[in-house]
Amino acid sequence: MKIDNTAAPGAEFNYADYLFGLNRDRAGKIAYIDDQGTLSYGDLEQRARRLAQYLLDAGIQREQRVLLLMHDCNDWPVAFLGSIFAGIVPVAVNTLLTADDYLYMLQHSRARAVLVSNALLPVLRTALQAGRHEVDTVLVSRVDGQLQEGEQDLETCLQAGEVMAEAAATSSDDIGFWLYSSGSTGQPKGTVHTHGNPYWTSKLYGEGVLGIGEQDICFSAAKLFFAYGLGNALTFPLSVGATSVLLAGRPTPDVIYQKLLEHQPTIFFGAPTGYVAMLAAVDLPEPDTLALRLAASAGEALPAELARRFTRHFGIDVIDGIGSTEMLHIYVSNRPGAVRYGSSGTPVPGYDIELRGDDGQVVVDGEIGDLFVRGPSAAIMYWNNRAKSLDTFQGEWTKSGDKYVRNEDGSYTCSGRSDDMLKVSGMYVSPFEVEATLAEHAAVLESAVIGKTDAEGLVKSKAFVVLGQDQQTSADELKDFVKERLAPYKYPRYIEFVDELPKTATGKIQRFRLREREAGK
Repeated sequence: MKIDNTAAPGAEFNYADYLFGLNRDRAGKIAYIDDQGTLSYGDLEQRARRLAQYLLDAGIQREQRVLLLMHDCNDWPVAFLGSIFAGIVPVAVNTLLTADDYLYMLQHSRARAVLVSNALLPVLRTALQAGRHEVDTVLVSRVDGQLQEGEQDLETCLQAGEVMAEAAATSSDDIGFWLYSSGSTGQPKGTVHTHGNPYWTSKLYGEGVLGIGEQDICFSAAKLFFAYGLGNALTFPLSVGATSVLLAGRPTPDVIYQKLLEHQPTIFFGAPTGYVAMLAAVDLPEPDTLALRLAASAGEALPAELARRFTRHFGIDVIDGIGSTEMLHIYVSNRPGAVRYGSSGTPVPGYDIELRGDDGQVVVDGEIGDLFVRGPSAAIMYWNNRAKSLDTFQGEWTKSGDKYVRNEDGSYTCSGRSDDMLKVSGMYVSPFEVEATLAEHAAVLESAVIGKTDAEGLVKSKAFVVLGQDQQTSADELKDFVKERLAPYKYPRYIEFVDELPKTATGKIQRFRLREREAGK
């Protein structure tokens, strides 16, 4: 793994131009396979550079924003890299939101244009008609139907357009793109990243931990609009000349297994809730029918028993780690061949970790602390949110919002989000620890633990439990199960069985929705 001053602070650096330069000798190789066909490295560069020139000719200026509202397909990396090549800032957004959400993002980002999938046109049109905005260009990917005034066929524009001769003269510190936070704790925030940030995540985690190479085929259930998915399916594979498989629709277990069998990916990227569903599927493919050498997990901490079940069946490691939109990708991770299930692993080289107590001082091993991280891929700020930016980005350090414990062997174990921590009988209780223990019960598919105030005004833990198909158990049985494995004060005093848990589009459990539900009773 070679790390040099290519994207050093202040260096002349355009991220899209950098990737194109790396892959010119493999112009004929397949970069992407989506639901409708393939895209070579040569065509990726040419299409992206045509889009770059078209956006500039349309009057969109350097550093202005364009909203990227597209399902995962071959046009997604064209739109993302074409914008960056021109020095324009793509704003990648969740494809499962409402018109009100998109109107907020259009107004918040002051986007001048939208690149949108045909299937998402109706919700975009509703958003554009609902309030004031600055959009004057709408480019539609894979048109299927009649376009309205102001909408243009992306393919027609690319075919007619000129190739931009040279990349915008940006630096590694220039704003490259935005990602909106997933909203697991409320209103999404516009997280601003530089041209240099993805260079560092690719080098430090993509190559340094995954060992990704040109021969790999990557398949990410996490979508490209998600920081985790962006690394998995774009920045990591393109940095070494690998191939990525894209999926436009929902990553259900049946569809995931179909892709794994059809295209034979070597690395699979998922989230804990996805692994739960995959293992609950009726027909699990046999390991010898797949080409997987490695699986990765992020988004939430991966329960140890869930990971062990996956490894027992498929015979490969699942390397769990913690990352964030603010840090762009994973900065603490397990390693292939050296996995401590139930932990997030150890710091990725290039990142520093501190766990701090309420007094701001570093805590000793075994004590719960707030996780702070320092590394070269940190975002600059949250757009138009000074108070939250100051709270999160503290000099060289980024406050993650997660509670962790450092173990004696140097690994880190998740205790949950800071907002989710409970104090029961004067002692901290980690919702994740209780949830991970419940997951060991044969009848439990997944669970979420929150605090519930009892009649005396005291906080007690409550577990919302989803049972596996055709499984049965009782609340008392589950309480006893937890009591046998954890300190007595940690068992859930209340248990409610539910059909499903509220989640973000990226699969994170929204415990705050459960708290709101309890408060409304």
